Amino acid sequence: MDIKIPTQIYSEIGDLEGVIIHSPGKEVENMTPDNAERALYSDILNLCVARAEYNQFKGVLEKVSKTFEIKDLLTQILKNEKVKQGLVEKVCRYEGAGSICEHLFSLDGQELADALIQGIPIQKNTLSNFLNKERFALKPLHNFFFTRDAAISVYDNIFVGAMASPVRLRESLIMESIFDFHPSFSTKTINAMTGHEPDPAIAIEGGDVLVARDDILLCGIGSRTTPQGIDFLLHYLKKKNQKQHILVQELPMTPESFIHLDMVFTLLDRDLCMIYEPIIMKMNKYQTIHIYAEGGKVQFVREVKNLPEGLRNLGMDLKPVLCGGDDDQWLQEREQWHSGANFFALGPGKIIGYARNVHTIKALEKNGFEVIRAKDVLKDRVDLADYNRYVVTIEGSELPRGGGGARCMTMPVRRRSI
Repeated sequence: MDIKIPTQIYSEIGDLEGVIIHSPGKEVENMTPDNAERALYSDILNLCVARAEYNQFKGVLEKVSKTFEIKDLLTQILKNEKVKQGLVEKVCRYEGAGSICEHLFSLDGQELADALIQGIPIQKNTLSNFLNKERFALKPLHNFFFTRDAAISVYDNIFVGAMASPVRLRESLIMESIFDFHPSFSTKTINAMTGHEPDPAIAIEGGDVLVARDDILLCGIGSRTTPQGIDFLLHYLKKKNQKQHILVQELPMTPESFIHLDMVFTLLDRDLCMIYEPIIMKMNKYQTIHIYAEGGKVQFVREVKNLPEGLRNLGMDLKPVLCGGDDDQWLQEREQWHSGANFFALGPGKIIGYARNVHTIKALEKNGFEVIRAKDVLKDRVDLADYNRYVVTIEGSELPRGGGGARCMTMPVRRRSI
């Protein structure tokens, strides 16, 4: 009998014990320059190179934690006919794909998992289909290797992502089914899009939700997460009648490098955070707001100067490390564009990110991080257990072109308490 893993995410930096990932596959290649923007990309990727880079990333995660591949989890739950029927019916209903429902039902678990992720080409067997300029009857999930967004671990629950773009809706349906039905997980899913009258204004994605402490969340609002999405999160958290702080950071709507909070702010250690200084620290029009709930009620909503000050007021005094270094805003802009602020913690002071952001890596080195190449970890030239504070650098020429970094590509389900 499988041992169930209870969801436990009470910080961003506790030692990683379980994480869900998705190795990029054919779905990444199933786009053209003409439809890349609709797929939420600013460029198209070379799968061969992206996969090699991702394998470095995955290999390091496997050295320190139990890892789960989405396709494996999905294949396993689809062996259950009731789960299969329920998921297929939801996909067909939400995506207007009734014409291929019968075909989807006919597929076995592995085939269906492939189809749900990689898409299904249109069969040119009718005049309508022949004249249809679309390539796919069921569109590929181009963004699924950014597993962070479609399911959000908050304390002991999973909030199902209410995705801002319909292109990503199926990701949420799949993740909800995995957490509801896979025998490896023990958790409760909370979905804003189900219920009597779901609010279409609600959007919330995992890149905009960071767990700073067992009573502090950091949330971004912008192009992917709405204020209504944060209100939905608050609605459930205040029911616990415990003290709950939410620090909300407004983000620019453009360019796309600012899509989530974790593109401008991530936690690195007990006393360090990574920031993109122009948004987080400098004078601008983007507000930082502190919400406090206790006893089941919101006690106040008020503005604070910035995220580091808001955290300092709550007893978390974090020194900011600057994405791109502290010498040149030009360099900061360049490295933020390629996810230079988007680090993922394997443990306190143990992080992973892209090697290409050299000025950011130098800033980390100045703050006591040993710089370790992923390839040296994978070839056992380096034992991570020998270091108290380090940054593992992965090669990144293709992966960053998808618009995300190490935190974007991980969906942690369990961390050790700090």
